[in-house]
Amino acid sequence: MAKTTKKSGLIAHGIVAQNKKGRFNYTILETIEAGIVLKGPEVKSLRSGRATITEAHAGERNGEIWLFNSYIPEYQGGVLSRFDTRAPRKLLFHARQVDRLLGEVARDGITLVPLDIHFNDRGIAKVTIGIGEGRKKADKRHAIAERDWQRDKARLMRNKGKEF
Repeated sequence: MAKTTKKSGLIAHGIVAQNKKGRFNYTILETIEAGIVLKGPEVKSLRSGRATITEAHAGERNGEIWLFNSYIPEYQGGVLSRFDTRAPRKLLFHARQVDRLLGEVARDGITLVPLDIHFNDRGIAKVTIGIGEGRKKADKRHAIAERDWQRDKARLMRNKGKEF
């Protein structure tokens, strides 16, 4: 999935952090890729694959969209500059996208869910933001049952092929 360089073990491009809980707790209606404003040591820490966004959320501040409560640990490579590991980080959208997203969030039950942080083919850090609608408990149970059925079906098909 994520490609690493041989010498350093750093992620060249691929997924750095995922929010599987976000996909379970919300029905994702649409996804949008956004840039993220980072400092140098934060990028180095992301390249080492050490980030967490399971408790993160995106929201509006001063007419811009920010990523709150994401955890990027300090880089341990001897860098002198320190940064706040849970600081809000600005997301980079076009002005039209910001207006549209803020209009979506104004609707009842719609929220912006960070789904993953990844590096694109050019090596630039990006965040995938999902426009999500909260699931009810029954919907979550249905999703679990569907996932279990897909797993059992794949197992049955795999075993059936071995019998013949």
